Parts: sequence; structure tokens; C-alpha cells
Amino acid sequence: MAFKPVSHVLFDLDGLLIDSEKIYTKSFEIVCGKYGKAFTWELNSTILGTQSHECADKIIKVLELPVTRDEFMNECQEINEQLFSNVQLMPGADKLVSHLHQKGIPIALATSSSEDSVNKKMKDHTNFLNKFHHLTMGSSDPEVTKGKPDPAIFLVCSSRFSDKPKPEKCLVFEDAMNGVKAALAANMQVVAVPDPRIDKQELSMATLLLVSLEDFKPELFGLPAYD
Repeated sequence: MAFKPVSHVLFDLDGLLIDSEKIYTKSFEIVCGKYGKAFTWELNSTILGTQSHECADKIIKVLELPVTRDEFMNECQEINEQLFSNVQLMPGADKLVSHLHQKGIPIALATSSSEDSVNKKMKDHTNFLNKFHHLTMGSSDPEVTKGKPDPAIFLVCSSRFSDKPKPEKCLVFEDAMNGVKAALAANMQVVAVPDPRIDKQELSMATLLLVSLEDFKPELFGLPAYD
């Protein structure tokens, strides 16, 4: 398959650059369990990549939990804050981000998480975050009016590069179905690096499907190859 050359790169965060999805899963399981409900992988797979309030709304509706959105989010947040201190970078994340940064490729973060959540998860990875031109954090960004699979976050994020690249010159890295759909809707190419439990057929529309960020070859998209 022929890939189009790109000049800018956008990264999702949770489940792609950092191993944080299991933390969210754990907190959802604990809170749902308090009300006698099971938070399943089937439900989890439908909310990956969406904004925090959208996750809460869907879980409450599907499992018929007797709580408000704010109550559910607050209960999960208390658990998350205890677990966030041990978030690790995913294999290949630091190598790829550092390489693109060193080669002068403009890179940015486009995450559905809020600014507060990103700060807590990344407090031990500030040097890593400093390599990005800018961070777009959907759940707390007033310009990101809709969550993934809507393309808003990628269009807003790309518009904040100083040279405002056209969407087709941007490459997105994602791990979730909703993120892949959002990138394609924004007219951007997208590399999917999904959770191994996700059926690969569901992500067949991605421009490129990988098992790990370690497998990515930048030169495929006209980017500088690893030295």
C-alpha cells in the first residue's frame, strides 16, 4: 500500500503513548462493582478514546447505575489518583517521539483527557511532554466541542501548529476505534496500534495497523528514518 508523505504528526495519549487504559478499566470495575454491576471488555471497547463525561454517561446508561455523571466521575477520580503515580510509557513511545522531535518534525498531543488528568498522569514524564509543540486536551478544551469519533480534536490540534498544515499532511497515531474514525473523518492518515483484545478487522480502515509503536518505520510516510 502506498502512503502519502506527511509533515506533522499528532498523537493520542492513553493506551498509545502511556499504559493508562488499564487504570481507567480498574477504576470503572471498582465503582461499577459497588453497585453490583460488571464493567465488561465489551462495554470498555465502545468507550475507548471518548471524553471522560461521555464515558461516564454511557456506563451509567448501559449498566443503569443509580448515580449522576458527577458522582460517578468523582468516585473514579479518587481511585485514579492513587493509581496514576505508576503510569509507564508504552514500548517504543519515547524512541519515536524523541526521534521526531530531534529531527524537527512538528508533533502535538491530541487526547480526550482533561488538562488536570494529563498533569497527574504525566507528572513523572514532563521531559517527554516537553517535546510536543502543543497539547490539545479535549475534555477541558473549549474549542473541542465534540469527542472522538468526531474529528474536532484533530482539526483543532492541527490548526495550532504555527504553519497550519492541511489535514492531509498530518499523520495521527491512535489505539482506539473512535480515534481512528475521528482521524479519518478529519481527512488525515492514521496509524492504529490497538489493544491486543480488539478485533483487527474492526480497524481495517486504518491507514496502517501495527502491534507496537516499536514497529513503525517513519520513512513510509516521508519522515526521517531512524539513524
